[in-house]
Amino acid sequence: MIWWVLLAVVVALGAYVRLAPSDPARWHVTPQAAAPKDFEGGALRRVSGGVETLQKIDDIARSEPRTKVLAGSASERMITYVSRSKLWGFPDYITIWQDGGEVFLYSRLRFGRSDMGVNRARLERWIGQL
Repeated sequence: MIWWVLLAVVVALGAYVRLAPSDPARWHVTPQAAAPKDFEGGALRRVSGGVETLQKIDDIARSEPRTKVLAGSASERMITYVSRSKLWGFPDYITIWQDGGEVFLYSRLRFGRSDMGVNRARLERWIGQL
């Protein structure tokens, strides 16, 4: 009996992780500080470039598996994506925006405390593809 209860809990949690709505008002935002850093559950990076660089990063992001636009566009100079892990479908939110001669990339997790470096690695990979 206890195994059925545990199975039901795991299935319910998995469904919640995959089906919980993503509110653009909460996730389509920039952080207060824009200095490059790593933090528990995410990372922030800055690269030199203008709208062309933002568009290149947008192209890279859209080519990533399991990554979709949540809000924004290159013409608005700010885009937020939802990227989901392969196995459990955990969502990470990535916001890129262009300000002056710089493009900022901000990636963070939604659930949990640690992302095991996934967000940092994603940003480094995208920047490396420029």
